[in-house]
Amino acid sequence: MAELAKALSHPARIAILKLLAEMDTCICGEIVQELPLAQSTVSQHLKELKACGLVQGEIDGPRSCYCINWDAMKELRDSIGILFTGLERGNRNKCC
Repeated sequence: MAELAKALSHPARIAILKLLAEMDTCICGEIVQELPLAQSTVSQHLKELKACGLVQGEIDGPRSCYCINWDAMKELRDSIGILFTGLERGNRNKCC
């Protein structure tokens, strides 16, 4: 979960995920057109998202096509929910 949370810690990666969710699938060049980032920067952020499994991608000739890995997103959502549920059960009233 920490690796996934780290991947989400950059605002550009959140913007990329939002864009991918809206478009369902996206070519790297289309992401560059939508965000105020250089192509190399977008590629680096996609690499990080892909490395942790939140994004899947295929190279089709000169184009790289990406989409959200919804199974990984569900796993992250469930893990965060379990974490917060466990924290809420703690001794909240004993702290200042």
